[in-house]
Amino acid sequence: MAIDRTLLPPVIFGGLVALGLVGAGLAIGGGVINAQTGNRQVTVRGLAERNVTADLAILPLRFTVAGEDLPAVQARIDGDLANVRTFLRQQGYGDDIVTVGRLEVTDTQSQSYAPSPGTPRYIVAQTVTVRTGEVARVAQTERALNDLVRQGVLLDFTAPTYVFTKLNDVRPAMIAEATASARSGAEQFAKDAGAPLGPIRQATQGSFEILAREDVDTESTSLDKRVRVVATVTYQLR
Repeated sequence: MAIDRTLLPPVIFGGLVALGLVGAGLAIGGGVINAQTGNRQVTVRGLAERNVTADLAILPLRFTVAGEDLPAVQARIDGDLANVRTFLRQQGYGDDIVTVGRLEVTDTQSQSYAPSPGTPRYIVAQTVTVRTGEVARVAQTERALNDLVRQGVLLDFTAPTYVFTKLNDVRPAMIAEATASARSGAEQFAKDAGAPLGPIRQATQGSFEILAREDVDTESTSLDKRVRVVATVTYQLR
C-alpha cells in the first residue's frame, strides 16, 4: 500500500524512508553489515580467498630403543640412526637439510614413580628432522616409512608439517580483491537505496587466515591450503 506523504508529518515520513533503506541493505547477501541513513553511510565486508600449496615441509622422524643394558641400547640406537640416514639419502635428501636432534635417555628406575612390571630400565630416543621445500617429495617419503619399520626401526609416526611461507606474495592482490568485493556490496546497496555512493570514510583489514583447503583436514598437516582475508569498509552516502 502506498503512503500518502501529505498525510504524515515530515519527521515520521523520513523515519519510514530510513527504515526502508536499512531493510534494503540487510537483504543484500550479507555483505552490508550496517547502514545508517541518518549519518549517510554504509559499512560492508568484502571477502577474498585463494587456494595455495605449501612450499615448506618439516618431517620429524623419532625412533626409540629400550633395554636393560645401556651400552647395548646405545649401540642399537646408533644402528637405527645409520639406517634412517641411509633411507633419507635414498629418498633424495642431502645431508645439509637433515638435522639430528639431541639424544633422549630415560632411566625408568630413577623416576619418582614406580614403573610398571616388565618395563625396560632404559629407553633411548633419537629424532631426525628433514626441512625442505620439496613438499611433494616429503609426501612420498611419508608413504615409504614402512621400509624403515621393516628394518626394525621403531618409529613414532608423526605427520609432516606443511607451511605456506609466501603470504607476502599474495597479500597485496588479496587485499585489493577483498576491497573490491566490499565496494561491490556497497554499490548495490546504494543503487537499491537511491543514494549515490561517496568516498571511503574508514577501512579495516582483518587478519589473514591460512586454513586447510578441505575442512576435514588440519591446517598444519594439509599440503593444500586456503588463504582468507576480510576487509571492512565504511562508505559515505551522498
